[in-house]
Amino acid sequence: MKTRILTFLFCGITTLIFAQKTNFSIKYSEQLAVFVFIQNLSENYPENVFKTEFQKSKYNVEEFKEAISEFDKLSMEYSYKFEEFPDGSKKPMQSIDFLKKNLIETENLNDFKIRSIGIVTNKTLNDLTKIIALFTPVYNELIYNPNKEKFEKQIVEITKYSTENNIENYFETGIIFYNSSWDTSIPFNIAFYPLPNSKGFTAQSFYNNFISGIQTDLQGYKDLFSVMLHETFHIIYYEQSLEVKTEIDKNFKENKSKYSNYAYLLLNEVIATSLGNGYVFENIDGKIDTRDWYSQKYINLMAKEIYPLINEYISQKKPIDKDFIDRYITIYEVNFPNWINELDNLMPYRYVISENENDFNVIKKQYRYRSRTEYETEITKSTIEKMQKTSLTKLIIVSKNNKEKLNLIKKEFKELNNWKFNSDNEFNYKILLEDKSQLIIINQKKSTTQTLIKKLETETK
Repeated sequence: MKTRILTFLFCGITTLIFAQKTNFSIKYSEQLAVFVFIQNLSENYPENVFKTEFQKSKYNVEEFKEAISEFDKLSMEYSYKFEEFPDGSKKPMQSIDFLKKNLIETENLNDFKIRSIGIVTNKTLNDLTKIIALFTPVYNELIYNPNKEKFEKQIVEITKYSTENNIENYFETGIIFYNSSWDTSIPFNIAFYPLPNSKGFTAQSFYNNFISGIQTDLQGYKDLFSVMLHETFHIIYYEQSLEVKTEIDKNFKENKSKYSNYAYLLLNEVIATSLGNGYVFENIDGKIDTRDWYSQKYINLMAKEIYPLINEYISQKKPIDKDFIDRYITIYEVNFPNWINELDNLMPYRYVISENENDFNVIKKQYRYRSRTEYETEITKSTIEKMQKTSLTKLIIVSKNNKEKLNLIKKEFKELNNWKFNSDNEFNYKILLEDKSQLIIINQKKSTTQTLIKKLETETK
């Protein structure tokens, strides 16, 4: 009898836990805010409101400039992939995101340090906490205190707005659509910090966190919340089970359309945009947003085209399935057949091999928007084989030992069996591979890489 009662109680508690909705905790994290402040003071960051305020202050002296330089040297960025998942379907673990998560979830730097041991070296952790402690009064004097009244009022208003608009319901909608899951005992932490003299807000999500710098004169919160849910949907996407991820990957790869690979590469951002900037915005505002939903052309247009399909699935509480994927690919193929050749669409998802490292900087400058990138500095059998394991756009720039390297490339790609080339001449060559990714070969002799890429762009239009 005791066993039965305990079993019943346990089942009841389990049912109650899973019936609960995810708790969205909205807060200000001083520790995170100071960390972001220091990041923005780096020489590696472009001009920004934090840097402007610091540079004209009394703190712009050697002591603090040296601390900023030391911060830049800290080794905080490590990652590991979830190897069992289909390539690109799950975001790698990023150590710097874990550090930010712990800054949000702890109340003081000592707790942060204890929580974060093992993520980076102890010396790095000690140096980081000392620098944050040094800059905390600087940040408060220059940024937080002058904006405190406005910002704290915003936090109250945002919290109220979240409650009134039932933000957790959109989270649940995402869970159903993505066929994903979330343990409701884990809260979703939303950390804001003030962004004075700014024309817009920032947005980033990771694990169970969303962080955003908000302009202190922000009027209305519908844009903020649609973007916040957009970022949250990325997290739900990454939390899909291995089984769901594998099934989605299989459905894309078995689809016969030559457009399926590049439609797949857009999927994560397109769905988050259609859900967040389309569905959430329309439900909050009462009418659809007629502006661009995303700053990148291809994501914006595709997100708008699939919106009726998204609405259909949400209204029927259906999860993403093979039929959705097939219809999604058809929408891509019918409406945007030229995208498969446009470099602005191909290059955000790129794997580049070049023996001249400066080529990578040229490509980064030419194609600033990037989602997934890999770079190799040697043209060898092993680097080509590594490249072939991904479905990214494959760009190989040959500038040394041209004949030998071109013959190696031809040998490694079966699609090049009948390819004829003259290694003494400069040329661009592009072919759609069996995995439906584009292979681009640039044979460089005298022209600059920038010139050859510009020529390639002209040829592919």
